[in-house]
Amino acid sequence: MTSLLGTELAQRGVAPDCIQTIELVRDVLARVGDKWTLLTITVLASGPLRFTALHEQVAGISQRMLSQTLRALTRDGLVARTAYPQVPPRVEYALTPLGRSLSEAVDGLVHWVRGHQSDILRNRHEFDQAPAENTATPPHA
Repeated sequence: MTSLLGTELAQRGVAPDCIQTIELVRDVLARVGDKWTLLTITVLASGPLRFTALHEQVAGISQRMLSQTLRALTRDGLVARTAYPQVPPRVEYALTPLGRSLSEAVDGLVHWVRGHQSDILRNRHEFDQAPAENTATPPHA
C-alpha cells in the first residue's frame, strides 16, 4: 500500500529507500508529538504500571484513548505489555529499552522548556500585544 506522500515523492524522483525513511520519520514524529504519547511515556519512565494506575496518573486521558495509545506504543516497540497468568488477570505496561531511549529524549525537551520558559512566555505576550503585525499574509503570486 503506497501513501499519497510516497506517490508524490516517487513522482519527484526520490529513491524508494529514502521514501520509506521519510514516511517513517513523519509517522514517528506524529506519534511522539502526540500529547498522550508523551504523557504516557513520561509516567512509565518511573517503572511498570497496571492500566488503572497508569490511567490515574495520566491526567485527562480517557480509558479508550489510553488503550489506543498503549496499543500504538506497543506496536512501535516502545512499551511492553506483560500479562501474568493469575486470577484475576494482571497486566502491566513498561517501557522497553527503545521506549527508555525516547524517554531520555523527552526529558531533554522538558528540561529545555523549563530553561526557556520565561523567554517563551515573554515572546508570546509580546506577540499577542501586536496581533495585526504578526498576522501571516500569503505571498503575492
